[in-house]
Amino acid sequence: MPTNLLLLLLFGVRVLAICPPMCTCSRGHRAVDCSARGLAILPDSLQHNIHFLNLSHNRLQDLDGLLNHFDHLRTLDISYNHLHHLPVGLPRALWDIRASGNYIRQLEKNDTAYHWNLQNLDLSHNLLERVVLINNTLSNLQSLNLSHNKFWTVPTNMPYNLEMVDLSHNYLLQILPGSLDRLPKLSRFYLHANRFTSLSIGVFSRLDGLQLLTLGDNPWACEDEENINHLLTWMQQTPAKILGCPCYTRPTCGEAHLATRRTWHSAAFTEPPLGAGARHPGHRAPIQVVTSGYLSKSAQLNVGQYPSAVNTSGPGEQVLNVGGGFLTSTPHSLSTQSSTTIRTRSTKKVLPSRARSTSHQIHICSFETTILSLLSTVVILCAC
Repeated sequence: MPTNLLLLLLFGVRVLAICPPMCTCSRGHRAVDCSARGLAILPDSLQHNIHFLNLSHNRLQDLDGLLNHFDHLRTLDISYNHLHHLPVGLPRALWDIRASGNYIRQLEKNDTAYHWNLQNLDLSHNLLERVVLINNTLSNLQSLNLSHNKFWTVPTNMPYNLEMVDLSHNYLLQILPGSLDRLPKLSRFYLHANRFTSLSIGVFSRLDGLQLLTLGDNPWACEDEENINHLLTWMQQTPAKILGCPCYTRPTCGEAHLATRRTWHSAAFTEPPLGAGARHPGHRAPIQVVTSGYLSKSAQLNVGQYPSAVNTSGPGEQVLNVGGGFLTSTPHSLSTQSSTTIRTRSTKKVLPSRARSTSHQIHICSFETTILSLLSTVVILCAC
């Protein structure tokens, strides 16, 4: 009898311990926060009907098969651990998976093959070079964050209901034709801070729902008119807002109505579309390149070669004082025939004959001034 009583007491304590001692629980113990606890293994005594589990900022290396029995789990945060792959056997009820800041190198199709309910997937700040997605199984996926990885090309076969894709801060060089043709709901597309020099014709033409596109911090080959002009023409016609316009000296373009101006505008830097690491809104850096970060030899604006004095500019020209130099910018209309390379104008040259005439006049004026000064002195002395 004492043995049975002891077992009953131990079982009772086990049942009551629905929140692990190293974690904090809320919402009726269904939201469990075990973040930043130095955990190397999954805490035990977790309730099976939890909805939210935060395991971020720990030392977890392997969670394979340890989470599959949490049938009611909606949000799982396993970011900033030591994981080398997405855990096997994650609950199929998940809506939100946050796995940024790990060491994940690839995503196989079986890793997400049964997550019909998944809406948000964050795999940023990993070592991903390729992902294999099955668009008909991830039918509810709306947000995909693959920023700060090692992609060389935009992933293909992305789920068709996506509304936001972040591929910024990768090594992207190209977008394969047709890769974006089945994304009618994509409204926000982040491609800044990559290695694009040009893009294929019509690569964005099927993105009917596009509202925001970021293209800054890419080394666009603006001197290659044959390959870049079609992109510049599309930017004038799209209703989407574009941050970091290739070969422009302004941070924002697109939105269709902006094309009616058909002029070049000056801006100091490309505005970071995403808040992390953004410059202070009031900060104006010297004009150096069209898109900050990667230097494009065709998009450099060298302001150090101009004199410190201001010359008279012609009609339509604006003189900007930047870092001790002056940059003259003249409005240009954009067409597929005109050059897309940004050029700076130096101050107007003075013809040699005019220069000599001006110099002669200066000497005469100087001599007459000296004579008048001497005569004035003589008159004053005589009066005395």
